[in-house]
Amino acid sequence: MVILAHPNFRSIILFFVVLLLCNLASSQPVGKFPDYKVRVKEPTICDGAVKQHSGYFDIDDKKHFFFWAFESRNKPLEDPVVLWLHGGPGCSALNALFFELGPCKVNKGGNSTSENSNSWNSNATIIFLDQPDDAGFSYGEGVSDTASAAFDIYVFTQIFFTQFSQYANLSFHIAGVSYGGHYIPTLASLIMKYNNDNSNAMKLTNINLKSILIGNGLVNPLLQFVHFPDMACPLLDPLSCNQMKNNTQQCSDLTQTCYNTKNAKDCVFAKTDCFNTLIEPIEDASLNILDLRQQCSGILCYPDFGDIAIYLSRDDVRNALGVDPSVAFQLCSININNNFIMSGDWMLPFDGFIPSLLNSNIRTLVYAGDKDYLCNWIGNKAWTKALVWSGSQGFNNANDSAWITNNGNHSGDVTTFGVLSFLRVFDAGHMVPHDKPAESLDFFNKWIFNKHL
Repeated sequence: MVILAHPNFRSIILFFVVLLLCNLASSQPVGKFPDYKVRVKEPTICDGAVKQHSGYFDIDDKKHFFFWAFESRNKPLEDPVVLWLHGGPGCSALNALFFELGPCKVNKGGNSTSENSNSWNSNATIIFLDQPDDAGFSYGEGVSDTASAAFDIYVFTQIFFTQFSQYANLSFHIAGVSYGGHYIPTLASLIMKYNNDNSNAMKLTNINLKSILIGNGLVNPLLQFVHFPDMACPLLDPLSCNQMKNNTQQCSDLTQTCYNTKNAKDCVFAKTDCFNTLIEPIEDASLNILDLRQQCSGILCYPDFGDIAIYLSRDDVRNALGVDPSVAFQLCSININNNFIMSGDWMLPFDGFIPSLLNSNIRTLVYAGDKDYLCNWIGNKAWTKALVWSGSQGFNNANDSAWITNNGNHSGDVTTFGVLSFLRVFDAGHMVPHDKPAESLDFFNKWIFNKHL
């Protein structure tokens, strides 16, 4: 592609890596975190058969992070630990818990829950973290960029493994969706940095990071947004299709300017133009940009989210979870999203962190439902193929293989070389575990135990 041929592209990505790591390292001192407090309960709702932990880590008097953790249904003191980071930015991880991959689903009307037999805690302990602060049940002064958010998450992991030391030596994986494509590479790089730089004086817990999983992620807008017409044109008339293709070039030019100048105004301008010309035409057709097979209806285009909001507003549920009485639950925070947009963070690339992770043998799975428009599979595959790492040539020369799930179905295509895998999931939208629960559990269980997909 022409975009990949830009002479400054690799140097721009490298600049962002160095800049972000410097920001992460200098944002505040790490170590003992002397001001943190813990307010935790052991609820029995949702999945009473496993041990749970929920409540707050108060990092200081300005940051209060809510989480809900479920032990593995299998061997909790041996199975891996997975931290789930939701997207938005500003959407609660509890959306994923109840709508996608957690131990239970909220029933219609929001008055009760039912078991999810395809929960990802079948063979792993799962931590659902509301972040950045002010998302979901978390509260605080707020942040507006990925570097600050990732540092806060890193502090959370340090406190978690200190407070619950029984999990500290288990294999650790970071997973997430959508804007998680910003958070996950940044956090993983931060973990590796402090694991390598740790000293006795800092007294940090070494985090046993084994892999990252990015689902339908927003990772590199420049490489991803150019593929919107590939998804949209089959649904549009020829005139609208050609117009979108023409608009794609302007979106790319503006995004390149954002990358070059690193100026918030330029990045906001790029985001506004790209969305107005490449995403609004799909929304104007009342299509769900998270699943092109559906019309958009209900809260966040899915009526079930309304039931989740009702359930999490009940006093008995909030009391069981240890929710602060002053906090009102938000499915997604418009304020957080706007703050990240206005800082320019939304349109920046974060794939520059991934080569060093791959070269350090941190296994990386990028999976994508092929009916999502917003963070579509074609764009996600494009940025994985553009990565420059020790296995680049092998990955780009590798053939797609049929992904056969335990039920014997051809459920997708997978490309693997070394520690990098890209998985296209057939007939799934933005939130793959919701659309393909059994198939998602299949690849998740195989992945965290380092088995062939």
